[in-house]
Amino acid sequence: MRPLDLLDLDDLLSDQERGTRALARRVADDHVRPAVAGWYESGAAPIRELALEFGKAGLFGMHLSGYGLGGSTAVSLGLACMELEAADSGVRSLVSVQGSLVMYAIWRYGSEEQKLEWLPELSAGRSIGCFGLAEPDHGSDPTGMSTRASRDGDDWILDGVKTWIFNAPIADVAIIWAKAEKGVVGFVVPTGVAGFTTRDLSDKLSLRASSTGEILLDGVRLPDSARLPGARSLMAPLSCLTEARLSIIFGVLGAARDCLDTALDYAAAREQFGRPIAGFQLTQAKLADMAVELQKGFLLALHLGRRRDTMSGPLRPEQISVGKLNNVREALKIARQCRSIMGGNGILASYPVMRHASNLESVLTYEGTSEIHQLSIGQKLTGLNAFAR
Repeated sequence: MRPLDLLDLDDLLSDQERGTRALARRVADDHVRPAVAGWYESGAAPIRELALEFGKAGLFGMHLSGYGLGGSTAVSLGLACMELEAADSGVRSLVSVQGSLVMYAIWRYGSEEQKLEWLPELSAGRSIGCFGLAEPDHGSDPTGMSTRASRDGDDWILDGVKTWIFNAPIADVAIIWAKAEKGVVGFVVPTGVAGFTTRDLSDKLSLRASSTGEILLDGVRLPDSARLPGARSLMAPLSCLTEARLSIIFGVLGAARDCLDTALDYAAAREQFGRPIAGFQLTQAKLADMAVELQKGFLLALHLGRRRDTMSGPLRPEQISVGKLNNVREALKIARQCRSIMGGNGILASYPVMRHASNLESVLTYEGTSEIHQLSIGQKLTGLNAFAR
């Protein structure tokens, strides 16, 4: 029996949702799984080729409507991300960043001209986007961002540095957030403009089947038409993060499920002391506990997805914090436990478990560390702000 079959959780999904999941699984099986171990080892993946395949399958921004977009549900997007992350977290991150950060920012806060120019190209995977919020000295605290946007006549001048930006080295367009005289503003920045350069962060030991980099903004001049007119405060980029975190909450369950499936198959085949290790009580206890946590995580993700689909706006931040804190933390525990069941073989590249565990170490801290999400929940519970001032 597969882990998610314990509670017949498929019965909670519609035919359309199961169909989207099956489509994403086929895309992952055809275009990711056969080569991802090699991409991880080399630290490079064919991002542009993958983007075109994902675009053909309608995986980018599928939960957004209009402009040729899919108009699907948050749950369907979550299920697709779950299947992609079962192949690799970095590959799932491509879909999350493109659709739920870059495209969502333009879709919700952009002008009609920006939407018409960029959303069809990003949806098809012909263009790749990145989302520039985090900075070298301002990750968990974006209120302290140093990037500045100043007026020069009718134009804007951007100066600053963004780091840990997914897709930055290969992106065609960047959503850049900066402080202006009257607050935080966002811009749609073609990456070919003068003064915009990137540096590849190639020495990372996690999410290696992906592209991550630093953005340097040195006197980048933009017309006012590049500004996101609907974004008027820090709440705009934070709402984009809230939108993207739902795909993480679903996605990490895919990595956990793949680890557990691998450990189950391994334990059934691996013999010690004359019988399969799956027949030992300690192994079965580990497998049972992991399966229970996987069910709980899926029910939490599904609940949040259903709420998102019935609301007119994003989920409340503390609701998303509950989902990301729990599901990423438990997925990482499952990956580590599966590695222990597999012993020394668990670190081999021929199995996906160690790769998933390494990737999840990054997912644990990006788009909000566990500690930040704990404080978000704590503030809601107590009414007291524990963030440093």
